[in-house]
Amino acid sequence: MGKDARHLVRRGRLRPQDRQAAPGDLQGPRRGVARERAVGTVAVEVVAWVTKFVGGDGSGRKVFDEPIVPGATVRSVLEGLSTRYPELHAALWEKRELGEHIEVLVNDAVLGIAHTLESPLRPGDRLALLGQFTGG
Repeated sequence: MGKDARHLVRRGRLRPQDRQAAPGDLQGPRRGVARERAVGTVAVEVVAWVTKFVGGDGSGRKVFDEPIVPGATVRSVLEGLSTRYPELHAALWEKRELGEHIEVLVNDAVLGIAHTLESPLRPGDRLALLGQFTGG
């Protein structure tokens, strides 16, 4: 065990609030989001080949209801989701900016037109992650 483990372990067991959610465990604790502070949720829809980065098979769609706290932004919600799914993080981000292969929509509008990564989110808003298709 690491030197800081004694702060997390009580009587040989982790407290529920100290556990990190397993990938795909939507009911588990989320880093940085206390459920009692959440003001609502936003739906994050992941479509087509992008689903393989969030536990899917690369087809269809997966929808996540992500809790938001006051001051939540498009960036903070995407960072929260990609923290739980490292493969999504690698595909979605280039340093701290979005890469070019996954399109992000906010309430059906392409990111960069009516919204930016710093745009605030409200309960009931919707994000979508769509994989780009190229070729000819």
